Amino acid sequence: MQQLKIVFAGTPEIAKITLEHILASGFKIELVLTQPDRPAGRGKKLGISVVKKLALEHKIEVFQPPSFKHNQSAIAIIKALSPDIMIVIAYGLILPEELLAIPKLGCVNLHVSLLPRHRGAAPIQRTILAGDSVTGVSLMQMDAGLDTGKILLQEQVKIGENETTGELQDKLAVLGAKIIVKYLNNYSKIQAYPQDVLGVTYAHKIEKAEANIDWSIAAPLLLRQIRGFNPAPGCFSYLEGKLFKVWQANTTTSILQVPPGTIINADKNDLVVACGKDTALIIHELQEAGKTRQSVSQYLPGHPNLIGKRFKMDNA
Repeated sequence: MQQLKIVFAGTPEIAKITLEHILASGFKIELVLTQPDRPAGRGKKLGISVVKKLALEHKIEVFQPPSFKHNQSAIAIIKALSPDIMIVIAYGLILPEELLAIPKLGCVNLHVSLLPRHRGAAPIQRTILAGDSVTGVSLMQMDAGLDTGKILLQEQVKIGENETTGELQDKLAVLGAKIIVKYLNNYSKIQAYPQDVLGVTYAHKIEKAEANIDWSIAAPLLLRQIRGFNPAPGCFSYLEGKLFKVWQANTTTSILQVPPGTIINADKNDLVVACGKDTALIIHELQEAGKTRQSVSQYLPGHPNLIGKRFKMDNA
């Protein structure tokens, strides 16, 4: 089989894992597209994406246009390369139809959900928030719509009971990388099929305010938020005016009639907080602003007399 001329477009860790698998499988990447370098960290020094770092390590040319919209010079670079296929995963830029039409086999996109469920920007987080028990990856032929293209390959995976967004993303990244390699090895035999018109949902971008813990909600729903917003933006609340993030927790029932957010138990291993509908959240790991993440057993010895104090949604 003739070597494919591949352009790869991606920016974050999940795209890096995919690129690693493609390269390890013997495919050559002609060009890597990734978002422009941006200031990062306290020093605001220009930081490069993990995809760019990997590409440079493999001596692959990198192209970082700020946008393809109304950018004919950037489109001309791709056109001059005359690629067979473009692989897109978490790139972060909109690709105009003119660009999608350039590769001979089109542009394929790896989406980390079982399309048509959870189209959009935050499929992994929304999958956990929705309480789904299964998810997966979808390799689709890109079109002008938002994750509406024909499906090439899909693979399903179960979601662990306490799995976080970070953990699920790592699992889906490896799974997705494998099906992309499978497609590259068998593209001439794989027939695309339209997405189901039923079951369409949208995974809208995560807003930081969504991670503010409303303790009047039942604990099982709060646990989904804690898992879904780990590692970013991290569920948060305020205790005596101090900001805390909650990273790991579990649920239990509560018979105490106290205001939601009230700490009802604080022993050497667990911090138990009253929630809505006669439930409670058992916090296992938390982080006070400006400090490192700690298990409750590490935090409690220096913080006595917590029972009766109350977590709130603001620092008042």
